[in-house]
Amino acid sequence: MSEMVNVFFFGKKYEVPANLTIMTAMEYAGYKLVRGCGCRNGFCGACATIYRIKGDNELKACLACQTKVENNMYVATLPFFPLEKQLYDIEKVSTTQQVMMQLYPEIYSCIGCNSCTKACTQGLNVMQYIAYAQRGEFEKCAEESFDCVMCGVCSSRCPAEISHPQVALLARRINGKYLAPKSQHLEDRVNEIAQGKFESLIQDIMNKPLAEIKELYNNREIEK
Repeated sequence: MSEMVNVFFFGKKYEVPANLTIMTAMEYAGYKLVRGCGCRNGFCGACATIYRIKGDNELKACLACQTKVENNMYVATLPFFPLEKQLYDIEKVSTTQQVMMQLYPEIYSCIGCNSCTKACTQGLNVMQYIAYAQRGEFEKCAEESFDCVMCGVCSSRCPAEISHPQVALLARRINGKYLAPKSQHLEDRVNEIAQGKFESLIQDIMNKPLAEIKELYNNREIEK
């Protein structure tokens, strides 16, 4: 029998196995998750959650699918973290600093408190990539924010109400569309895929066990 711990979901106490994640512990306690459960593997950011441990007033943020329960953990999930998303045509946006001034001027209200970085569920240096965005250094912003899963926890803690993930997404789009060097062999491969050249190979990969697919992905050849 697994060691049991006490957790509180929405103020109600439950006893659950200590080896469960917050997400699976909620299901163990009888909750049916119909939203905020996403991919369950730490990639989509849908399960952003806040919690604290009894006796500790610090409010912590995490992804519920990746974080194990602790004894006397108080958990509160939110339906979403609202982000300010501006509409733009990527075919027409400027590649200079002015695009951030026009679409996300609030980034220039950053007070350097670093709450965004401390809250990030991926451990990213969020304040740094916002600084790159402020200066129009989109390549650096794109690189620094590459692992962002758009969970929005950083924005929930920001006194300047910056939509950090949306700023980073714009920088990555600009970098991918205009600044990063083109990969001719990638374009050729996409055309070959569209022509059906790899249908049997793709089907073969889809039939492999998940562990083998992960191994192939982790050891894939990456173009410099």
